[in-house]
Amino acid sequence: MKVTINRTETNGKITLQESGGFAIVTIHRPELKNALTNRMWNDLAEMGKMITQNPKNKVVILRGSKTHFSAGSDIKQFNELTIAEANEAFRLMEEAISTFEKIKLPTIGAINGPALGAGFELALACDIRIGTSLTLMGIPVGRLGITLNQPFAKRIADMIGKSRTMDLVYTGRLLNPTECYQLGLINYLLDDEEDINHFIINLGKRILEQSQASLLAVKRSVAYNYPTISIPWETGIQSSVDPIDFPEGVRSFVEKRKPNFQRRR
Repeated sequence: MKVTINRTETNGKITLQESGGFAIVTIHRPELKNALTNRMWNDLAEMGKMITQNPKNKVVILRGSKTHFSAGSDIKQFNELTIAEANEAFRLMEEAISTFEKIKLPTIGAINGPALGAGFELALACDIRIGTSLTLMGIPVGRLGITLNQPFAKRIADMIGKSRTMDLVYTGRLLNPTECYQLGLINYLLDDEEDINHFIINLGKRILEQSQASLLAVKRSVAYNYPTISIPWETGIQSSVDPIDFPEGVRSFVEKRKPNFQRRR
């Protein structure tokens, strides 16, 4: 098995394994629930681009190590960033997520645990998602003063509708495995006796048996009908964080207390 490892950090890395038509991308930072640093988001984007350069790759699998998919971005890193730097960090996230969204190959997400915040968005960038009894999904940005930009909001609304998207952000609640399945956020919900890796490999093999022309055509057609960017960026939310609430949200997260938000309108 060929193993390619891109740039890594001592406390987190992204790995790529390529074998038998599969490109398996794994987020490794289990001690922090696979939360990604800016460097890891950048590596993930580069990894997505590398996958398409190998003509032997036919199916992409995206997963997190241990019992988490990804808790999203490492919030603690924002404690040392300016508002401009925080917005740049969100740009890196969007670049990585959209890179996987645009991969022409079928992509499968192994959601074997919580997928939260930007981790939730990354999961939605996959064509098919497999869940387990440990799956939780949500985007509790209201606890941090994060303002959803247009691509982030549209991915969720396209999947579960406008009202449910509002509910998730308004309340910050997390969806349990049954809710995720009923809403179509996961395509398959495995029971505790089923091995998710075994299931995904078998699903991937079934996909490999199909016409590659058909797979490419449906992916292009669906992308055409459901574009992530539907309006010019300038007419949507231009900042991904609120300059008043975001610093307080990050401080309260680091200090493990309830935020005292000042922004009222």
